[in-house]
Amino acid sequence: MTVYFTAAVPDPANHIVMLGQHGNWPASMHRFTPESLWALDMAILTGRPLLIRGEPGIGKSQIARAAAQVLQVPLLTHVVDERTERDDLLYHYDAVARLGQAQVSSLMPTSDTGTDGSQQQTWRAALREENYVRPGVLWWALDWENAADQALLFSRHCRPCNQPEEPTHLEPDSKAPCGPVVLIDEIDKADPAVPNGLLECLGSDGFRSSQLDRTISVPAGGKRPLVILTTNEERELPPAFLRRCLVVTVEFPEDDREARQFLINDRARVRYNANQISDTICNLVADKVLSERAAVAKKRTAGLARPGASEFLDLISALVQFASQTSAADRDSVQQAALQQIATFALQKAAKE
Repeated sequence: MTVYFTAAVPDPANHIVMLGQHGNWPASMHRFTPESLWALDMAILTGRPLLIRGEPGIGKSQIARAAAQVLQVPLLTHVVDERTERDDLLYHYDAVARLGQAQVSSLMPTSDTGTDGSQQQTWRAALREENYVRPGVLWWALDWENAADQALLFSRHCRPCNQPEEPTHLEPDSKAPCGPVVLIDEIDKADPAVPNGLLECLGSDGFRSSQLDRTISVPAGGKRPLVILTTNEERELPPAFLRRCLVVTVEFPEDDREARQFLINDRARVRYNANQISDTICNLVADKVLSERAAVAKKRTAGLARPGASEFLDLISALVQFASQTSAADRDSVQQAALQQIATFALQKAAKE
């Protein structure tokens, strides 16, 4: 049986991967669960996109980041919002820039040969729709070299468009089992037309555009990308889209001891060491988070999510900053006092009765 992740994780006994800084993400650590390792392997073997469910802050996006590092392939990300359209993930057609160019087209020559016999650009060539198409993350993932050529064309006619990462998966000695890892974050924020519109691309590993006279797809001998999507369950996803995906859920531990270990070891300690915030303070923060989480579950307040890893990390980060100029001897007392003042801001979101 071909297994990629269980063989490639540097610390297979604990499933731990140390993560370097990437864009706005700080250096961190990720601990894979056995379920996530199996799900990632199945996604590579079947070519299916992997949808990761779970509450905010539970570590869904970090799975994609860790997967790209283990596989040594680029990580391409797109964070979805309410204005996201399907084509934003494939390409962006800049009609405004083309319209601006059309305003000055009367100043350009009509023949592609100058009076001295040299080649020159005509207004017709300058206004070709293809010149104003910028490749999106799925275009880069499907055919990196084609996307790079298109980015150069877009830069020449419109504005700079750089490649998002170094294409390590194209190196001759690359043993990566797939192309780039594509993270489509918070897909549930988009209109249902967006995931439905991706069905063709994700199912056939390619797409067409009315502005292009060619199909964008994985080239012969190329490797499919590993597409990972996340959802915070804010909106139900279309059934047809779900059928196309593999699905794994990252659960917040229900057992109090396991929840405490998860919060402190997998959330606090991946960013901050004991010289910044002690285990004692981490446990106090965990106490408050778990207590409020149980209270919200008991009240069953409509539309109010239980506090969890995201709120815990917000409190830990704030406490580290509050005590950043404090001596080691006074740090615990300063952070404990601050926690009493700020905990309600992060944990109690319901309107007061």
